[in-house]
Amino acid sequence: MKKLVLAVVTAAAVLAAALIPSGAPVEAASPGFGSAVSAIKQTSWQTNSSVNALAVSGNTVYAGGLFTRIRQPGKPAGQGEAARTYIAAFNRTTGAPLAFAPKLNGAVYAIATSPDGKWVVIGGDFTTVDGLKRNHIAMFSVTTGKLVQAWHPSVATRVKAIAISGGAVFFGGSFGLVDLQTRNYLAAVRLLQGDLLPWNPNADDEVYAIDVADNGSRVFVGGPFEKIGGADHYSLAMINISSGAAYSMPAAAAIPKPKPGCTTRVKDIDTLGTKVFVANGGDGAGCYDGVLAADVATGKLLWQNTCLGATEAIKAIGDWVYKGSHAHNCSSSGAFPDGTGTHYLLVESGIDGKIGPWFPNTDANPNSTTQVGPLAFASGGNDLWVGGDFLNVNGKVQQGLTRFTNVAGGAFPAAPKVPAVSRAVTNQISVYFKDSYDLDDLSLTYNVFRGATNISSQKFTTYYWQTRKQIIVVDKGVKKGQTVSYHIEIHDGRNIMKGPAVTVKVP
Repeated sequence: MKKLVLAVVTAAAVLAAALIPSGAPVEAASPGFGSAVSAIKQTSWQTNSSVNALAVSGNTVYAGGLFTRIRQPGKPAGQGEAARTYIAAFNRTTGAPLAFAPKLNGAVYAIATSPDGKWVVIGGDFTTVDGLKRNHIAMFSVTTGKLVQAWHPSVATRVKAIAISGGAVFFGGSFGLVDLQTRNYLAAVRLLQGDLLPWNPNADDEVYAIDVADNGSRVFVGGPFEKIGGADHYSLAMINISSGAAYSMPAAAAIPKPKPGCTTRVKDIDTLGTKVFVANGGDGAGCYDGVLAADVATGKLLWQNTCLGATEAIKAIGDWVYKGSHAHNCSSSGAFPDGTGTHYLLVESGIDGKIGPWFPNTDANPNSTTQVGPLAFASGGNDLWVGGDFLNVNGKVQQGLTRFTNVAGGAFPAAPKVPAVSRAVTNQISVYFKDSYDLDDLSLTYNVFRGATNISSQKFTTYYWQTRKQIIVVDKGVKKGQTVSYHIEIHDGRNIMKGPAVTVKVP
């Protein structure tokens, strides 16, 4: 859900209020890369363990997780560290840490910021914050960084997901009680007062994900549950923001119900405009692990991507949906097959779900509790923050937290090698070279130069995971006995990579 205008109203009106939608989606700000952000990793601090949750308020990024220390960019574990117990805040422009450093006694699994930018709410396993009792949920002032002492709902067990809309905080997790009243896995409290609201969808199992439509009309929830309010709603539900009753959601039928060898459940949800995007992770070979898009108003399926490799996090920016997963086979969607490695970071078109032009990568910490790589995304509109259990980003040390932006330029194409030449025919030269790839672009222009003269310009769509293809250019503009040189230049729309030259005498 994107930022909306905050309305402070009575408890009864909170759940029925219509909110003002956000502005137009953010598009890529400049050429040089194909999606909304570049694959180039920007500078940010790291964490010493997993980041489970991220949220943005203005120029501040909040990160929560299992970590107890943060450390400087590029530093190995144990060097350049500062204490942060399960929660930290960073400057969104520079990636540097802020002074915000409350002391929690347990992990953070969820973070949400209020639409007016004044409040940040966290949820997790903790029961104290700065020595004060806070059962699994707490609120801070964004301005002061201080715990809001008069705000203290009491949740029985873990809070796993939070969304804020209008004057209400909606949350889900593994709990059955809130303020000693029955609330099975889903509940809502007033944003400013913290008192429990009557909203009570009554799920029959845990909730992993929650988000509210940008226009405040629907609450979307996901997890391993099978029923909402006693009715069948497996893993995904669209809920009335006022009554808590579940609507029919046709798109949920795209998620297969459990069967031997396959159990899939919703891991993350993100809404943008008229669409809601839903991420799934499955247990079992070939089990549904992909992303689907549905219409916010009707719940009808718009598209579904069926890449294999559980999707843990998604974030919609403009016409793109960024995906954190351990995808290993997207051949069903026209992309990479098995055997090309694990693609932890991808982007899909928000229009049709096809894999788009953005190919940074992380790994997954084999000693972490999750071992899956990216776990959380957040964006201020022109950037993407990624948290997880990874140790490296784009082949360089960067544990737990990283960020990507729309700073102009983007990734450069992989440098072309010296071309091969053939002199088999009199008065002509055949030039042979391999195609390249770019982590930000699929469409690259290949220019062949004879000296300073461009003799061929061709555009191809190339993917970095493909076997490199050979391209042949025949130069008939030469004469017998002439000595000429050839080199290749590859252009991605902004950046040019020039390869070394080969010299040959024309037969």
